[in-house]
Amino acid sequence: MQSNRFKEWGLILKLFGGIVLGAGVGLVADENAMAVVSSIKYTLGQFIFFMVPLVIIGFIAPAITRLRHNANRMLGAAISIAYLSAVGAATMAYFAGLWIIPHMSVPTSIEALRHVPEAVFKLDIPPLMSVMSALVTAIVLGIAVLSTKAKQFEALLGEFESIMLLVVKGMVIPVLPFFVAATFAGLAYEGTLTEQLPVFLKVVVLAIIGHVIWLAVLYGIGGALSRKNPWQVLRHYGPAYLTAVGTMSSAATLPVALECAGKSPVLRRDTVDFAIPLGATIHLAGSVLTETFFVMVISLMLYGALPSMGTMALFILLFGIFAIGAPGVPGGTVMASMGLVVGVLGFDATGVALLLAVFALQDSFGTATNVTGDGAIALMLEGLFPDSDSASTQVDKV
Repeated sequence: MQSNRFKEWGLILKLFGGIVLGAGVGLVADENAMAVVSSIKYTLGQFIFFMVPLVIIGFIAPAITRLRHNANRMLGAAISIAYLSAVGAATMAYFAGLWIIPHMSVPTSIEALRHVPEAVFKLDIPPLMSVMSALVTAIVLGIAVLSTKAKQFEALLGEFESIMLLVVKGMVIPVLPFFVAATFAGLAYEGTLTEQLPVFLKVVVLAIIGHVIWLAVLYGIGGALSRKNPWQVLRHYGPAYLTAVGTMSSAATLPVALECAGKSPVLRRDTVDFAIPLGATIHLAGSVLTETFFVMVISLMLYGALPSMGTMALFILLFGIFAIGAPGVPGGTVMASMGLVVGVLGFDATGVALLLAVFALQDSFGTATNVTGDGAIALMLEGLFPDSDSASTQVDKV
């Protein structure tokens, strides 16, 4: 147990070291040095995102076969919880915005950023499929194997899970600190950490406070449904939270999130392997909360008024659906919502550009909230499906 805690803190220190080192490099590097850093980030990102669809298939499909008769019901429950979480978070942000935003001194412009040089070397490693395609493939495979009682294929999926577990622990997690360092070097070089952040600090801080409140709500509900101590899940999420801060991607954080949730003594392995990869794909409550708050600020800033309650209600209800299909990559939520921002809220090109710029400032923390909230979803599923097949307990914890 003590050895596991040491490894957990070791990863945290490596990730934090990557953030500090990357920010330091970005502040002093010249254009040539940043071109090299961009190459490192590009190559590592290509490898990480290539592995993500395989990890999703390798963990979700075998988890479904272990869930047996609860598989279809658990899938429906998980999707419903993810949608309600996104809509609930956005609704909370809306009412908080009605109370807070009119009293804020909203900035009217942003400083121009320095352009990060293009990578001098690009190693393209395209994923075999998209994240959503991998999710659908995993679900179809798992349910089909259960329906046909294909024991040999079920065993094959179990072996593939073991292979992907080895890849995650031995290949993906070790390169994450370097990817984090390269990411923060780019942020520091372009000026996000030194110019934009102070300007919008109040807005970002308010969003982070909202993240903390919503995580408390999610874990409170998870604890009530499962009758288990939510701290026994949340306390293991430090490495995953910090990884998400550094990568700004739920997908890139998935290997660490699986490892963190797998250490919880109150979560079954089958629940972890099912809920965490699924949540990384469909649960984006932190990002939805933030964007809801930000579109209200920008609407007041550029157009002189907050959106009407009816407009925001339509935006929130549709945004919850769009968030489920958004890619778990940096900026995935805001890009998926562009049609709503323009069509429902009526933003012009200036409003869209400002939303993209401001959203990037907190993307790290919104993503970290998404990832950490997945542990609460797993806890809720533990309570809703207490009789799920526990054959997976024979599998070692990550």
